[in-house]
Amino acid sequence: MAKTAKLDVKDGDILEALRTFFRSILELEDIGGMLVPRQLPMNNTVMPALVTDPAQMEGADPLAPAFPLNAAKLVSRLTRKPMGQTLAAVLRPCEIRALVELVKLKQGCMDELLIIATDCLGAMSNRDYAAFAGEDAAAAGRRYQRAMLDGQQPPEGARLAAACRVCEFPVPAGADLLIGLYGLPVDRMLLVKAQSERGERLLEQLGLESEDEPADRARVVADLIARRTEQRDRMFAATTEATDSIEKLTTYLAACVNCYNCRVACPVCYCKECVFVTDVFNHEPAQYLKWARRKGAIKMPTDTTFYHITRIAHMSTACVGCGQCSNACPNDIPVMELFRTAARRTQAAFEYQAGRDLQEPPPLSVFREDELSDVVGIGS
Repeated sequence: MAKTAKLDVKDGDILEALRTFFRSILELEDIGGMLVPRQLPMNNTVMPALVTDPAQMEGADPLAPAFPLNAAKLVSRLTRKPMGQTLAAVLRPCEIRALVELVKLKQGCMDELLIIATDCLGAMSNRDYAAFAGEDAAAAGRRYQRAMLDGQQPPEGARLAAACRVCEFPVPAGADLLIGLYGLPVDRMLLVKAQSERGERLLEQLGLESEDEPADRARVVADLIARRTEQRDRMFAATTEATDSIEKLTTYLAACVNCYNCRVACPVCYCKECVFVTDVFNHEPAQYLKWARRKGAIKMPTDTTFYHITRIAHMSTACVGCGQCSNACPNDIPVMELFRTAARRTQAAFEYQAGRDLQEPPPLSVFREDELSDVVGIGS
């Protein structure tokens, strides 16, 4: 049975309890630093910060409804070579799943990494968060946090990002330490649960008081997952209907300007050079005229639909549904909905779930004699 411990909350200040906990971890001799979401002092933006001084943990805010980037790429960059000390990283569930995929693809390493995660309260799009945070992001964050824990719905004036509304993973798997929020008397205590041997050793070092997991927590989490799953399935159906022909797909993607923001923002798109920014797609000027003469007119820029189809073919086995592609799109194309819908089918075909298990080989990386027999026409 996993070890669980109590994290005391004073005066109902959950964030201060988390910051105190993070400081205690950072003070351990073998922890070299901690990557944690932190309010930037110059404005209301929350961004990952690499903290080495426990005194600088002020402003750490892993519960803020801001998700400007998926930090899995940052962690992969920090762990691709040995550091000589352990790096602690406070990550969302989708960031952990993306990191698992990157490690499988040899883009990072778990050997010197301690993953900490809280129950995820979701986030807003960059634009919505800026409007919601206003001039006092801390106060807005506390209002959001309270609403999500009391009723699992954002407060008035806030709207969850589309990816978060359909996310069936509010409780992280794969973390060494899980900090439970849902179904707990958070004004008094939080639950810290070790999910690995490394996490158990850390709990012993910190000397936290043991605490059993409340029976009501499982029900609260199950209810939330059920609602999210229902919304997810409605999204799958609507997106399938909107993109089930090349004509519909072209209409769906009509506003694409080939900025490639979705590729850059995607945490599992790891290629050092993308074919779409090479000479392969740097067409000769006369070629555009030939295409235009053939049809009388062509949409510019070209290759937008082909770009997305290529990305789907390349990335749908590894998509974790974090929604950063939609968050980065300047024209609000619902890219996340398209990718999650395609990924569901691709991953189901391989009986695979991206980010589920570090030991589970990615599709197409191993040969299975009996795989996809219905596709290749070999009877069972």
